[in-house]
Amino acid sequence: MTKTLLAVDGNSLIHRSFHALLGSQLHTRDGRPTWAVKGALSQILGAVDRVAADAVVIGFDDAAGNHRKAAHPHYKAHRAPKPDDLVTQLALAVDVFWSAGLHVVIPDGLEADDVLASAAATATAAGWHTVVCTSDRDAFALVTETTSALRIINGGVEASPVLTPARLRTMLGIDPWQYRQYAAMRGDASDNLTGIRGIGEKTGVALLDAFGSVEAAFADVDTNGGARVAEVVGKACVKKLSDPDGRAAFWQNVELMTMHTDVDLGIDLGATSGPGLLPVDRATLHDALAAVEMHSLQWLAARVLAGASGDGHVAAPVVPAAAAPAPVPAAVGPAVGPAVEDELTLF
Repeated sequence: MTKTLLAVDGNSLIHRSFHALLGSQLHTRDGRPTWAVKGALSQILGAVDRVAADAVVIGFDDAAGNHRKAAHPHYKAHRAPKPDDLVTQLALAVDVFWSAGLHVVIPDGLEADDVLASAAATATAAGWHTVVCTSDRDAFALVTETTSALRIINGGVEASPVLTPARLRTMLGIDPWQYRQYAAMRGDASDNLTGIRGIGEKTGVALLDAFGSVEAAFADVDTNGGARVAEVVGKACVKKLSDPDGRAAFWQNVELMTMHTDVDLGIDLGATSGPGLLPVDRATLHDALAAVEMHSLQWLAARVLAGASGDGHVAAPVVPAAAAPAPVPAAVGPAVGPAVEDELTLF
């Protein structure tokens, strides 16, 4: 039976949980904000359970530097600074996940997307299936016959679609291997990336459906006066595809949206135990959650990650937890009085 690697976009889940659960203002008794960490962990547990994962890797952006931003200063330049409580919880999440025995990868100068792409490549080479878990549409480009995308939307893990090549084509009208060019054409306002002006979603789909690639559409414009382009989407589009600035923006977007597939994940999918492989050590997991007062997640986490059965006994062999790096210091938030951990309804 084919094994499954769950590759999680840690930044995506923490950001989503931060805003969705902001009203809970869940803190530990010593004042650390934890609502986003708890929300993200709840989603990870749900995803592991839903896809019956045999291994888990969680990627985070490198907060110390970003090669894409260094090469293209406009990339994400419009974003406001992160709220202090979000910065705190991004760091705390890394600490909590590592301490719980989960495998976290922070690639030097790269982003969580690069971890997901590398996980998919590594798993495919090992004969595994991959499920990438994120709320970011960029992951659509990773979907293949051996990689699916669990896209977290409102309603939580159970309400979120698991996208395969056929489902993605039904949803968008294009194949996964065309998605990067589709996104590069229309741009991405959230990343401060303009595309080819005047080319929106419908036009982009029509062009890719007719030509297969943007290069083929450019070639029609350059060698045939855009006759086929005009036939498919109208004469106005010929001028848009002829614009040098539009073409430059497109190719720059393709470069920025291309994910690295060579990140060293530090996992051995041929092993029977080790970093990333489940189950994790139950005592280690319990202590990590207790340290941040996430008592209500203990039973589910033990069952999903440590193989504990309903009677509290461990149903699968317990393996040593992966060695954790030095804990990431987390800033202490304002004192808010004794914390009462509520059962949080996610999204």
